Amino acid sequence: MPDPVIDLAVFNELQESAGAEFVTELLDAFFEEAPQILAEMRAAQTSRSADAFRRAAHSLKSNANTFGAAHLAEMARDLELGGLTADAGPVDVLEAEYQRAAAALKELSRG
Repeated sequence: MPDPVIDLAVFNELQESAGAEFVTELLDAFFEEAPQILAEMRAAQTSRSADAFRRAAHSLKSNANTFGAAHLAEMARDLELGGLTADAGPVDVLEAEYQRAAAALKELSRG
């Protein structure tokens, strides 16, 4: 059985501690910022800026962990630690996982 996209224990804990309304605000910010972070990673690849790439991957990792998007966080961590590469493939895969996590989080926030 595949791992869930969102760790419900983490997500539920966040909602209990912060409140559902505040979590909705946090999610709105995440949905706005994550595509920008992914764009920053792509720009850092183009400009060969290892520091910018690492910072962007770190930001995405931290945000994903907040909501229980463990696989997304793990993938971002791997890119953060692995460093800059000219290959866009890993960022493409990361972006696809973000889309999966965002869809799951949107569904959870409606419930």
